[in-house]
Amino acid sequence: MDTLFSLPDDATLYRALTERDAAYEGRAWVGVRTTGIFCRLTCPARKPRPENCQWFDSPAAALGAGFRPCLRCRPVAPEAEGDPVVRRMLDALASDPARRWTEAGVAALGLDPSTVRRAFRRHFGMSFLDYARQSRLRAGLRGLSGGAPVIEAQLDAGFDSASGFRDAFARLFGHPPAAMARGGPGLVAEWLDTPLGGMIAVADDRSLHLLEFTDRRELAAELRRLSTAAQGRIGLGRSAVTDAAEAQLARYFAGESGEFDLPLVLHGTPFLRQVWTELRAIPPGATVSYGQLAARLGRPTAARAVARAVGTNQIAIVIPCHRVLGADGSLTGYAGGLWRKQALIGIERKLAQAGHDSAG
Repeated sequence: MDTLFSLPDDATLYRALTERDAAYEGRAWVGVRTTGIFCRLTCPARKPRPENCQWFDSPAAALGAGFRPCLRCRPVAPEAEGDPVVRRMLDALASDPARRWTEAGVAALGLDPSTVRRAFRRHFGMSFLDYARQSRLRAGLRGLSGGAPVIEAQLDAGFDSASGFRDAFARLFGHPPAAMARGGPGLVAEWLDTPLGGMIAVADDRSLHLLEFTDRRELAAELRRLSTAAQGRIGLGRSAVTDAAEAQLARYFAGESGEFDLPLVLHGTPFLRQVWTELRAIPPGATVSYGQLAARLGRPTAARAVARAVGTNQIAIVIPCHRVLGADGSLTGYAGGLWRKQALIGIERKLAQAGHDSAG
């Protein structure tokens, strides 16, 4: 989606960079040609020379140009980080990932727990305490996936009791961590890092079954449904399909290719599968409205049903539900967050333009 903010001249932007002018937060980003990294203009890192700067009006544009996000200022992070309350708590969480947070701990930082709770629910759809528990659970998943014993993964993730760790895993996957650590007869789950955040991939040795951002609210329900549909437990580990998914995602985010040729298993009704299959026919760089998608499916009056089907897609990016916009072209309805939707569309528009330029 095109920005409504026109970038000023380079000298003005460079002055804003050196002064760390917060007025440009969410409006302008800088790519450093010598490092291949892009940042917020408020980044505390050492400032580059002006001739090494390239300016962008969105993180998606910077990603599409091949720049990697800075690990210090996290320029692809959601707008929530512009909220000082959220930023304070995210920094506290990052400084001690294994800490078991309570409302008393939040209050000890001089913040009102109810204010923090409302801020996180507004931006993430969950309270800070739930967000912190989910973060610790992700750490446990990564430990188990890397081969750590259950007790070691539990302690590294900050769970002070085996029952708490076991119950948290069971709520997410439907089975205790010991069963998952042994793996299952077919499906394996693995954490994948991307510039837009962590993802969980679930695959067998032939096909990809699920690919979701780890902060998606519906992830636990999706994993439980998948376990039931697949008639087997989801273990921890990788398959050749996981490796292929990781490699193709890397090419995608590097701006090298918008195509995915992964074999997929679609768990849903015939109508859902029809919608998801049609989504894959939308080429990178193109977008359609929900009404247009319904018409393409031969159901011009079923735009709402089609929108619900798009929202239940559980193979993000590969099945490009982010390419569907509101009737007025606005960004709507992306479970991974509208900031991610904008970034993905920006990446693909750059890919499409690069392909057009090379063809010309």
